[in-house]
Amino acid sequence: MIEIKVPELAESITEGTIAQWLKQVGEQVNQGEYIAELETDKVNVEITAEHSGVIKEFKKEPGDTVEVGEVIAVIDESGDASASTEAPAAKEEPKEEPKAEAPKAEAAEETQEETSSTDRPLASPAARKLAREKGIDLKEVATNDPTGRIRKQDVESHQSQPKAAPQAKSEAPAKKPQAAAADQPGKPVERIKMSRRRQTIAKRLVESQQTAAMLTTFNEVDMSAVMDLRKRRKDGFLEKNGVKLGFMSFFTKAVIGALKEFPLLNAEIQGDEILMKKYYDIGVAVSTDEGLVVPVVRDADRLGFAGIEREIGSLGKKARDNKLAISDLQGGTFTITNGGVFGSLWSTPILNAPQVGILGMHKVQWRPVAIDQENFENRPMMYIALSYDHRIVDGKEAVSFLVKVKELLEDPEQLLLEG
Repeated sequence: MIEIKVPELAESITEGTIAQWLKQVGEQVNQGEYIAELETDKVNVEITAEHSGVIKEFKKEPGDTVEVGEVIAVIDESGDASASTEAPAAKEEPKEEPKAEAPKAEAAEETQEETSSTDRPLASPAARKLAREKGIDLKEVATNDPTGRIRKQDVESHQSQPKAAPQAKSEAPAKKPQAAAADQPGKPVERIKMSRRRQTIAKRLVESQQTAAMLTTFNEVDMSAVMDLRKRRKDGFLEKNGVKLGFMSFFTKAVIGALKEFPLLNAEIQGDEILMKKYYDIGVAVSTDEGLVVPVVRDADRLGFAGIEREIGSLGKKARDNKLAISDLQGGTFTITNGGVFGSLWSTPILNAPQVGILGMHKVQWRPVAIDQENFENRPMMYIALSYDHRIVDGKEAVSFLVKVKELLEDPEQLLLEG
């Protein structure tokens, strides 16, 4: 028998949660095949079988917390999947006497229970997770997929449909008053267990606010020059580089230019020392179904506009597909977050500790802007925000940093001249 253990994940990760089993007990598995999906604080990882054989036992169930090195399953190297599935039927054959009818019924009942416990519907990881959070039985979810695979949108559609069985509704209120808030007994509520990643996000955000002396300063940027440049160059840029010219490359370049002039915003506090970083690994916040993640564009100062756009696009896709590696998320020196894609006009971003600076982008909105004392024009304007750790960054430096970002964006040719 071969034990399947939780592998070493990363230096900072010691445990995870079984999100789902990708195989069933009694099923043949080949060396290198994925057998389980493990949810950690930062990313989901898939555990592979190091030997071929038949899965004999699962030591843990979906939702259980497991530590690195802990045994979670057992594989029989000499086992035969077909033999293991036929074994229960072979045991029932000899029992033909009339007196054995009751035991046969009990045996059939046990076999049926075993089958139902391992007969899990075919579903995507995202569908299983959503169903688990919403308390939905995947066996009740219909799908149009020709292979019978349940997708996330199938679970969402099932959730939005009216409940077919009135009995379920009548039973629910009887249990809800016990779990409801004490001051509102009997009111309809729904309890959803926080995912491990959501718990980690919540913990880190609270720690960041409690640890850092966080302040936020604001400014606004006239986006006319950037938008005009994109309009003139976007087709040629796409044809030459195979990637679209977006706002993020301009903001990343502007941030790097400002960090070079105000290096304390590219530092971090370690005990009673300030660690000055001479490299520029820029984190770009990405919203996913699992929560906000911040993959890092490495050595962004050495990349051109196309390289930055390509890297951001690749990391964003990996984040949405839940394919980010631990290394994609570690070691950023400064973060950019764009609430404008959701329509945010104004916000105060929270520091991504141990970083001491984060830039918040917002929605581009046409507003009247005074040109002189007598004239004004409608211009595409964006509010920008810089949250910073006042323990090492003074207000003057923070404001000057944001003004520098504004100047570089309003005169984007400087971004090319300054690298």
